[in-house]
Amino acid sequence: MAITDWPEDERPREKLLAHGPRILTDAELLAIFLRVGTRGQSAVDLARTLLGRFSTLSRLCNAPSHEFAAVPGMGLAKYAQLQAVMELSRRALAEDFEDTDLLDSPTAVRDWLRLRLAHLTHETFCIVLLDARHRLIEAVDLFRGTLTQTSVYPREVVKLALARNAASVIFAHNHPSGTAKPSHSDKILTHHLRDALALVDVRVLDHLIIPARGTPMSFAERGLI
Repeated sequence: MAITDWPEDERPREKLLAHGPRILTDAELLAIFLRVGTRGQSAVDLARTLLGRFSTLSRLCNAPSHEFAAVPGMGLAKYAQLQAVMELSRRALAEDFEDTDLLDSPTAVRDWLRLRLAHLTHETFCIVLLDARHRLIEAVDLFRGTLTQTSVYPREVVKLALARNAASVIFAHNHPSGTAKPSHSDKILTHHLRDALALVDVRVLDHLIIPARGTPMSFAERGLI
């Protein structure tokens, strides 16, 4: 049965307009994005198929283009639309941080960094530059690849912090392997960067490890900074 044949109060779009998006299921929200289903499947049925294929909403949104497009009824155009929605979410969160003390919203910062880094298949080192009131100046993906003492250069980090007139920074990098456990190299690198930035009076507030799945790990919370 097509969604247009459903009772009006059960249609995802009408439910959202009447009651807001929070009451909708993942499948109903995804159906609004998809707009139409396929032969024999409503948009909600197709959404359930997608969620079943990728197990979680996170894996669906971060799936490689070829895997997403391989699902009947999907394609590269729909994949591009989904990635545009994800990027809009990242940018909207970043705008919210511009006039906000980030230390007052650590959960939002983690969610934003997860959106930015968790889906990547390669390690990326990000530096979040903050002003004296802990407001966001800029977030920069500074290095890509396996992180070691030799791949992340303290001199480049210091130069960037000084160029942006940052008073403090938060570091973050992802672990595509899926674990948030810091390696010995992660710890040594963090201490080297902290000591280098201290020489120019820039404080390192935290270093977050973002796993492909699961909860980010905070160096500050574990007393590692």
